[in-house]
Amino acid sequence: MSVMLLVILLVAVVALAAIGLVVGLVAGGRRSSTTVEKPAPAPDLAAPPTPAGDTLAPDAPVEPQIPSEPAAPTLEKPESTASRLVRLRQRLAGSQGALGRGLLALLSRDRLDEDTWESIEDTLLTADVGVAPTQQLVENLRTRLRVEGGQVDDVRAVVREELLALVNPDLDRRLQISGEDGAPGVVLVVGVNGAGKTTTVGKIARILVAENRSVVLGAADTFRAAAAEQLATWGGRVGVDVVRGDEGADPASVAFRAVEAGARSGVDTVIVDTAGRLQNKQGLMDELGKVKRVIEKQAPVTEVLLVLDATTGQNGMTQARVFGEAVDVSGIVLTKLDGSAKGGIVVQVQRELGVPVKLVGLGEGADDLAPFDAGAFVDALLG
Repeated sequence: MSVMLLVILLVAVVALAAIGLVVGLVAGGRRSSTTVEKPAPAPDLAAPPTPAGDTLAPDAPVEPQIPSEPAAPTLEKPESTASRLVRLRQRLAGSQGALGRGLLALLSRDRLDEDTWESIEDTLLTADVGVAPTQQLVENLRTRLRVEGGQVDDVRAVVREELLALVNPDLDRRLQISGEDGAPGVVLVVGVNGAGKTTTVGKIARILVAENRSVVLGAADTFRAAAAEQLATWGGRVGVDVVRGDEGADPASVAFRAVEAGARSGVDTVIVDTAGRLQNKQGLMDELGKVKRVIEKQAPVTEVLLVLDATTGQNGMTQARVFGEAVDVSGIVLTKLDGSAKGGIVVQVQRELGVPVKLVGLGEGADDLAPFDAGAFVDALLG
């Protein structure tokens, strides 16, 4: 009996041991399935690889990896003024020759009767020369050709001389971009939306940078969402700082801070872009006058440039008159003169405001803005 009991106890112990072993294995399997391993740290790609089998000593110094500074953006080198003038002549000749060719064809007829002179007047008026300048030019041509008669060997030379006098080569077309007593020159750029005003500001900055002048731009067109970004892009391409405010901020405040920043950093010129003004919005025109007054609390405005789209014709003249009443415009920038523009607007706008055309835009390229050259312009008109 005792032997039988001993055998039973032995079997029970073995069974319990087997059951415990099985339970342990199952539990261990469950624990291993829920363990979350942390990923190994990413290798330092800047460090040299460690040869296989080598280990660093516990106390070996590890040199810190200093991140390299990002490379400075490559700045563009704007085109020189001399090179721009060469392209000015080429492009004007390609886009403005119709007026001159029409005049020469009419004036070269064997007989200049009244019908011919009326056709000459129509040609000039169609080219936006304006009524008063047209009458003056026709009268001068009639007198010279009647008095000199057969002595005129070159009708083209006579027409060129009279057109050049009409454009007035004696006007001072230099940009007033320098201040006095260490203050920067301040250029205020005005004009209606769509004339290319903000683009013109960027292109003027390129002209000045090409002449090794330092510039600050003021983004005082705070009502057009893209204006400040557009100006910042222009400035960034040639390394020019741009002072800007929040959308809808007071334009006069932004202009004031731009001039303040320019004076503090000792730049040569501050160019202030303003919001496009509709000529029938008297409140906005008054605000433009306010911008100018606020700027002049720090430094005189040395140049007020009115940007006009050369393709707008008589509408451009209406704009010129209204802006001339709001601020003392000192110079005209004619954009889009390379397209379907009527070149005679140069004569008319100068007569209307009594100020010269100083710059002309001849294309969409970054350097397609050039100083106006009266002789080159007349030669282009004559083809």
